[in-house]
Amino acid sequence: MAFGDGAVISRPRPTGRGGRSALLALVPLAFVGTFFLIPLIALINRAFGESGGDSIGAMLEQTRAWHLLWFTVFQAGMSVLCTVAIGLPIAWLTSRVRLPGIGVLRALVFVPFVLPTVVVGIAFRVLLGDGGPLAGLGIDGTVWAIVAAHVFFNLAVVVRTVGSVWAGLDPRAVDAARTLGAGPARAFLTVTLPALGPAIVSAASVVFLFCATSFGVVLMLSDGTINTLETEIYRQAIGYFQLPQAVLLSLLQLAMVVVVMVLVGRLSSARSRIGATRHAQRPRGIGWVAVIVTAAATLIIVLGPVAVLVYRSLRPTVGGPWSLAGYRALGSNAAGDSAWHILGYSMTSALWAALLSLVVGLFAAVAISRIRGRFSAVVDAIAMLPLGVSAVTVGFGYLIVLSSMPADVADSPFVVPAVQAVIALPLVVRMVLPGLRAVDPRLRQAAATLGASPIRAWLDVDLRLVLRPVCAALGFAYVIALGEFGATGFVARPDTTTLPVLIGTALSRPGADSLALAMAASVVLMAVTVAVVGLIEAVRGSAGGDI
Repeated sequence: MAFGDGAVISRPRPTGRGGRSALLALVPLAFVGTFFLIPLIALINRAFGESGGDSIGAMLEQTRAWHLLWFTVFQAGMSVLCTVAIGLPIAWLTSRVRLPGIGVLRALVFVPFVLPTVVVGIAFRVLLGDGGPLAGLGIDGTVWAIVAAHVFFNLAVVVRTVGSVWAGLDPRAVDAARTLGAGPARAFLTVTLPALGPAIVSAASVVFLFCATSFGVVLMLSDGTINTLETEIYRQAIGYFQLPQAVLLSLLQLAMVVVVMVLVGRLSSARSRIGATRHAQRPRGIGWVAVIVTAAATLIIVLGPVAVLVYRSLRPTVGGPWSLAGYRALGSNAAGDSAWHILGYSMTSALWAALLSLVVGLFAAVAISRIRGRFSAVVDAIAMLPLGVSAVTVGFGYLIVLSSMPADVADSPFVVPAVQAVIALPLVVRMVLPGLRAVDPRLRQAAATLGASPIRAWLDVDLRLVLRPVCAALGFAYVIALGEFGATGFVARPDTTTLPVLIGTALSRPGADSLALAMAASVVLMAVTVAVVGLIEAVRGSAGGDI
């Protein structure tokens, strides 16, 4: 490496780096093994002990497993394509344009992601069903209704994952392309898009896994006529009490996830370089058209279903009277306590879960980015496993494990944050990993040459350059934990009930009062999310600065 005075500094040898990185991988491996694999193995042992001698082929045929697998992949693939296509312009707007209100828009994109999926399903049912604003589209009860809800729910994954990397791309390559005569479109396709490739692949893989394991959205929008692996797992386990069939479908789902992660690992092996963050710029000329169109479309996509949700909280029944009964019910006892007390516990539990998943996720992301060879892919796949297994399966596994433990352990308030951290971990890894892979190793080598220890070099170089993705990952982990319903519903106790569990319980009860309570609680959850994300944006801006 040459400096301005002509001195040449040789690159330090990365002696022992692979061994240290392998040791770092032990932390996420131990965490996933303890809080995910042990409950999963316990459930598998219980299920196949009750199989009654039925062959695997017979159970696969009985459940129409191959058709379910094909349809699950199809609807998830279409959801990914639509989400990426819509999310990229919004990622550009929120990461590269400097205008008043961009921070608010960035926070609003977070809102759909925190909503329980069953609530998202209800909102789109109102939008697309009879009498709804979009009933004329004629897609109610079809796969396209599911795709539309998935785009709404997962849009923030693409915007935040890609936007965090986009904000830190070295602008000199684009400037050079423009100097050589490339137009804006060609410069984007030949320079910016390839540099964003790893982040796009990472975001797409997360969206695919969320859509492939989606439960509440499919359940609410299909009227029982459309099934995926996830909904069939629930039906076999809860409706028919066929635990072996449910576990077999979960294993098929897990195999699908492993295949996807192997493909993602190969596609995301390319590395972009992060340099100094380019300041966001105000639009000029025709750029205003792109800004206005993108901002208007974002507001419609995000606020449309949200407005329906607020409307239904004030008018729970179609054509019924306007009422604040749902909000008044928040102060009454529900699930053993008031909804406000439950909200307080939800926020505390989500904070511990977010911090735990961030620490473990950083260990995993650093190890994966430093290790070479197959072991890196193995660690990556294991860290992503919780995204690919049904929440119903995970919940049943925890019930089996906790039932054999002392009451002090089974009823511990740590159980809920641990489960939520397991669910959030894959997204933390997937958001931080592209940034770490994009760090130019020569910067770290220069710091080591100047006397910095490996830890000091990582803090001064890597962490500073990926501070934005780390903050985004922390925010995502928090809202995931705050809105997690599937697995938490199985381990929650009366004193550890979360707000999404309360919403799900209220939706399962008949009557307009229960529906009003569920809608009002959803609006409160949404408002808390906006406030928390706004705080994270403020902290990130003051801490990250121009990083």
